[in-house]
Amino acid sequence: MSLVVQKYGGSSVADAESIKQVAQRIVATRRAGHEVVVVVSAMGDTTDELIELAEKVAPLPPGRELDMLLTAGERISMALVAMAIANLGHEARSFTGSQAGVITDSAHGRARIIDVTPGRIRGALDAGAIAIVAGFQGVSQSTKDITTLGRGGSDTTAVALAAALGAQVCEIYTDVDGVFTADPRIVPTARRIPRISYEEMLEMAASGAKVLHLRCVEYARRYGMPIHVRSSFSQAEGTWVTENQPGTTETEGGQDMEQAIISGVAHDRSEAKVTVVGVPDKVGEAARIFTAVSGAEINIDMIVQNVSAAATGRTDISFTLPKSDGQAALKALERIQPEVGFESLRYDDRIGKVSLVGAGMRSNPGVSAKFFAALADAGVNIEMISTSEIRISVVVDQDDVDTAVASVHRAFELDDPDGAAVVYAGTGR
Repeated sequence: MSLVVQKYGGSSVADAESIKQVAQRIVATRRAGHEVVVVVSAMGDTTDELIELAEKVAPLPPGRELDMLLTAGERISMALVAMAIANLGHEARSFTGSQAGVITDSAHGRARIIDVTPGRIRGALDAGAIAIVAGFQGVSQSTKDITTLGRGGSDTTAVALAAALGAQVCEIYTDVDGVFTADPRIVPTARRIPRISYEEMLEMAASGAKVLHLRCVEYARRYGMPIHVRSSFSQAEGTWVTENQPGTTETEGGQDMEQAIISGVAHDRSEAKVTVVGVPDKVGEAARIFTAVSGAEINIDMIVQNVSAAATGRTDISFTLPKSDGQAALKALERIQPEVGFESLRYDDRIGKVSLVGAGMRSNPGVSAKFFAALADAGVNIEMISTSEIRISVVVDQDDVDTAVASVHRAFELDDPDGAAVVYAGTGR
């Protein structure tokens, strides 16, 4: 008997009828002879509503208490799914993250998983029950307080449990039929990708593709756990995220073929740009700037430093970061302005990042030229450029994101001629 871990996102359990449909899919998997562990997110927009409620009560709620509040959303979902399964004649037992053995560090709101000890889950499975686990949460190893893993944390919970339990596969159910070559809401003719490597999926997730969370893919790659991204609203095959040999991909028929040059086009509107103007061009100044930002626990994405002006001996340094961290970064930099001696700070939160991802581009010349030509033909101005071995990213004006994505997608002939992609619940998650 193989073990399957299934994760259902908020759109899949948005209301009572959706929960009943999810329960039927879970029971069907159990009847097919599999042991089943299910991880659920909060219903619909519950998490956003709880955050809004907390901010009305206290503009800066304590992290510990906010985690206690937000984890209630997943606890509601897990209990309702277990009830729906019981109504279909199968035993189901629901568990919070801490009861499931998800051990984390003590960073409230963005905790990282340290260990998973799923003894109670294994016991429920051995008793013939279906285990339902609240995603997005765990318990701190040091303080024993409830913690949350940050946005997309239920994906990470599912993969971590799958690895700890030795599951055959981790199925991530969402409201699209898999991973597509672009966001179907922007490019309706986007093509479903049957298989994609961990490496490419990591770049897609880091570049803004919302279908899988970055940490979830990192965890899957570390433990070699296959992920099957599927829709809970259809029976379509979906997308397999697995380890592939460099330069090849396994087809559905089992034969290897040359990897497609481009996997897809991703975009991200959640970033902002900070420019430190007039930095003295001396050894160690950049280190002081980024040490200050790091001290505020802010992750930086792209960095560009201009050539120093000969007349002034000064340069500008620009970097991108999450919009939610923008004001914290500005405050951290203002504190070191007298020490560093830069002239001023500029902040722009009306930007978007557009990225082209594909393992095949490392051995195919001309990809960069075609990418930039597509943007130029669409009249899109580029503000910053960043590259890796399998990714090219640019920062553009926020209003140009949709145009840029569609133009690049078309230039690399990624459109599906057979039909339009479907976003069943309208969110892409």
